[in-house]
Amino acid sequence: MLKHYLKSKLHGLRVIETNVNYRGSITIDQILLEAADISPFEMVDVVNVTNGERFRTYAIKGRRGSGYVALNGGAAKLAEPGDTLLVFSTVMIKKKKKFETKLVIVNSENKIEEIIKETIKA
Repeated sequence: MLKHYLKSKLHGLRVIETNVNYRGSITIDQILLEAADISPFEMVDVVNVTNGERFRTYAIKGRRGSGYVALNGGAAKLAEPGDTLLVFSTVMIKKKKKFETKLVIVNSENKIEEIIKETIKA
């Protein structure tokens, strides 16, 4: 049996830009993606804390160390610059396996403040 778990979470991202004339996705600073163990083109769930919107898209790496977070394509209509986001990645794990989940907390400039790791037994 497989169970669905949170693999990682980026908590408190600030939207820098929205671009409806893009092919679609969320662009996130490469440092943040690496900290959360999110690969380019990996599917992620996004929650806009500011307006309550929820959607799924895929991650694209942004310039390393830039703090850049942008919503592109149709997702750009679900946020405004300055909105606060949560980004979740998930994993399917076989029962009785262990894995590590990560919570990456960022400040208002999209810089890492804290990384919390927890080992989960599925």
